[in-house]
Amino acid sequence: MRQDDKLQDQLEKAKNYSFLLLKFRLRSERELIERLKSKKFDPAVIKEIVDFLKLKDFINDEVFASAWIRSRLKKPLGLRKIRQELQIKGIDKDIIDKKIEEAKKSYSEYETVEYLARKRSERLKGLEPKKARARLFSYLVRRGFSSEAAINALDKI
Repeated sequence: MRQDDKLQDQLEKAKNYSFLLLKFRLRSERELIERLKSKKFDPAVIKEIVDFLKLKDFINDEVFASAWIRSRLKKPLGLRKIRQELQIKGIDKDIIDKKIEEAKKSYSEYETVEYLARKRSERLKGLEPKKARARLFSYLVRRGFSSEAAINALDKI
């Protein structure tokens, strides 16, 4: 097999693999690069595929960040945790800040935390109040809500 044929074959395989990944959910640029690296594709092939996918708008970190935030707010998770997840996925800090600010316009962290706290407190009814409060606080903070929002919600219920 000639060098050109090998390169074409690798490009085709990398493109097919990328489309397979994108078929299931949107991916950030870094996520896609990492997955291609894990499959041992040549760095030149990875760069070419990523450039092609960006050009055709199959990967777009801004679109990915918006979609990720929407889906994670439905869980519901706090904005701090979502910010962390986006950083891990390789999204640029400016994009994260912009998209989080956009999300804040239609999302009330305090209402969400209060709803979650009420829902979760039902499970903790049999516990001593101090212990239940501590567990509830920990649960809310682990989900990425601010300490302030968690305390505020606990005080209301």
